[in-house]
Amino acid sequence: MSKALFDNIQEHLDTWYYERLFKEQGLWPIVGVDEVGRGCLAGPVVAAAVALPEDISHLGITDSKKLTPQKRQELDKIIRKRAIAISIALVPSETIDKINILNASLLAMEQAIKKLSITPKAILIDGNKTLNLEIAQRALVKGDSLSCSIAAASIVAKVYRDNLMIELAKKYPHYGFEKHKGYATKSHRETIKAFGPCPIHRMSFRGVS
Repeated sequence: MSKALFDNIQEHLDTWYYERLFKEQGLWPIVGVDEVGRGCLAGPVVAAAVALPEDISHLGITDSKKLTPQKRQELDKIIRKRAIAISIALVPSETIDKINILNASLLAMEQAIKKLSITPKAILIDGNKTLNLEIAQRALVKGDSLSCSIAAASIVAKVYRDNLMIELAKKYPHYGFEKHKGYATKSHRETIKAFGPCPIHRMSFRGVS
């Protein structure tokens, strides 16, 4: 199946399907969790955990990568206003270098769940790995296209991390973090070659050290 056809099918799926499966088992509240920044050369990996009310599931919440920055900002405000609970967790570059990016991503998601003001009865996770938590959970590959809760988490995490990288650009002005947000763009790689890495670069990543 072509990617375009797959994406078209995903857009027409019921994105409250997996939430409803858990709710029918008496598992509520349900939390979606996702991380952003996994492929970056600099900055933390950021995870968000979001518990949504069911009446928010038809507002165009979808994978943050499919949205314009303006639309992400708009949906982030709606999600923050109407969510049952939201939390955010960061794992910095020095920890990523110590435990690797996969473990750092899972750690960020676990920390986000633990920081919630509620105790979830079920978790929906973007990806193919479950978390080291004694809570009912399901990992969904491309979960940010399949689950409204995961999509909401992807939006909150993306907006938060983008804003953080814009602030860090003021501290480290040579690198253009406000533009590429730490991703491995050509201009970012060129500035690393010209100026060397800064304290928020991931030294274990190829293209940095």
